[in-house]
Amino acid sequence: MFRKILIANRGEIAVRIIRTCKELGIETVAVYSVPDKTALHVQLADQAVCIGPAKAADSYLNMKNILQAATSLGCDAIHPGFGFLSENATFAHLVEQCGITFIGPSAEVISMMGNKSQARRLMMEHGVPVVPGSNGSVNDLNEARAIADQIGYPVLIKASAGGGGRGMRKAFEPHEFEQAFLTAKAEAKACFGDDDMYIEKLIVEPKHIEFQILADSFGNVVHLGERDCSIQRRNQKMIEEAPSKALTPQLREQMGQAAVLAAKASGYQNAGTVEFVLDKHHNFYFIEMNTRIQVEHPITEMVTGVDLIREQIRIAAKQPLPFTQADIHLNGHAIECRINAEDPQNNFAPCPGVIKSMHLPGGMGVRIDTAIYQGYQIPPYYDSMIAKFIVHAPNRLQAIRKMRRVLEEVVIEGVQTNTDLLYYIMHDEDYVKGLFDTSFIEKKLDKLVN
Repeated sequence: MFRKILIANRGEIAVRIIRTCKELGIETVAVYSVPDKTALHVQLADQAVCIGPAKAADSYLNMKNILQAATSLGCDAIHPGFGFLSENATFAHLVEQCGITFIGPSAEVISMMGNKSQARRLMMEHGVPVVPGSNGSVNDLNEARAIADQIGYPVLIKASAGGGGRGMRKAFEPHEFEQAFLTAKAEAKACFGDDDMYIEKLIVEPKHIEFQILADSFGNVVHLGERDCSIQRRNQKMIEEAPSKALTPQLREQMGQAAVLAAKASGYQNAGTVEFVLDKHHNFYFIEMNTRIQVEHPITEMVTGVDLIREQIRIAAKQPLPFTQADIHLNGHAIECRINAEDPQNNFAPCPGVIKSMHLPGGMGVRIDTAIYQGYQIPPYYDSMIAKFIVHAPNRLQAIRKMRRVLEEVVIEGVQTNTDLLYYIMHDEDYVKGLFDTSFIEKKLDKLVN
């Protein structure tokens, strides 16, 4: 097992990783930017190193400074968390070159699966269902338009290196295609330095279903069930739950097998997520693989009892999975709400500031993942998510009622948050019935915030 792990991240995920490391008897090193000097992850780690000023490019994305901190303090592993450098193949490669273990898949797998068109082609070769579209990237506008005409509108134009909804545009009619393609291509170049594009059939109003997988270095691969991430705004998830009300046991088995096949096809090791869209006829299609731990991983932990961070560390330390697929059982229902410092009534504008007072909920089946505390200054430089509220109950309705109680109880004063919006969603009739897809927020937002 590792002796000392550097966490190349901040906020609640850094705190989450530190806690598991402590339970495993592993020393931790936190890295922080100048404004994060008093952050909770800095206070909880055994050691902490400032790696640069506020701008992420100069600190949390500064590979040189992070690696220098890891080598100078004798770290034998680096956990990247999610976001920042977690899916950066160059960083993973440099970590290994420094003789340090990267807690995640290899640089080669990150690169392969991070290229969406390449990943799509790999899945097609191994029989994993994919959305109809181009076999790989397209060379130019004319080829892209020809594929769109062939598969039929509406279509989705996507950046091979994309993520978070960037470098992605929809075209519902042929006359919209050229402008959508050129806009997506320019955005991809600006955001990722790569304007390689591919084309997919747009699955209208699908469910967004993802499967958690674990794969060790001995060829063992298991899935830990699905998460329904359909409640999202502009491709940014807001509420996730496990399991999905939309899946039958038979469909869960089929999708789970496809997720395992996807992991095996890529030679994957460590924790990862295979993402699918599910149409209204229960046809499912692979869309991408996230080669890291996910924000919403706690709901999988709640329904399976598996500490995913612990398993990430064990796998990276070349230890076999301690269970097989037959040992994985989904117990009850879990829901996660992402708490953001933002104003939903002002186009979700970020609301950094000082937390003047706060009360976080508790009780049986309630988990709060956060790095905030009373007096904490939320910096304006990073993502606006400040906490995750996770509940677990014997069934979905009880989980919804528990989340309502949690959102009623929370008090965070000094900054605006999205807790009221989440509370209203928990009472929405369609949500309670499970009648929602990725268009839910777009259709209901005006009613929910006014």
